[in-house]
Amino acid sequence: MAEPARARPKPTPETQHFWDGTQAGELRLQRCDACANVYFPPRPFCPSCASRKVSVFKASGQGKLYSYIIHHRPAPGFTPPYAIAVVELDEGPRMMTNIVDCPQTPEALELDMKLEVAFEKLDDKITLPLFRPAKG
Repeated sequence: MAEPARARPKPTPETQHFWDGTQAGELRLQRCDACANVYFPPRPFCPSCASRKVSVFKASGQGKLYSYIIHHRPAPGFTPPYAIAVVELDEGPRMMTNIVDCPQTPEALELDMKLEVAFEKLDDKITLPLFRPAKG
């Protein structure tokens, strides 16, 4: 019997630019043209000032580990233990993700450790932005 697959996000017209970016190997964020607020997740208006004048830009893909838990129970598409993390991007917003290419232990997952985006292609439509310890 095949192992159940990981749940797939469902792109919407408001988030399509983000998923197009991950397929291209880019982490795309939005910036308000009125107040300069950078935000995530994608939406058609600024969560700070409600302006609909927003721009999409390619983010650095760099950040730091803000918070995490190590999950030890099986879930479809995951092999325990695995980290469920919040990464604070260098541009400011925080993003929920998984940490990869690193032991899934408290000794290895240090808060404020520098991270970089790593993309995992699930299928022809969805590529996930995951994070790994930054090189150098």
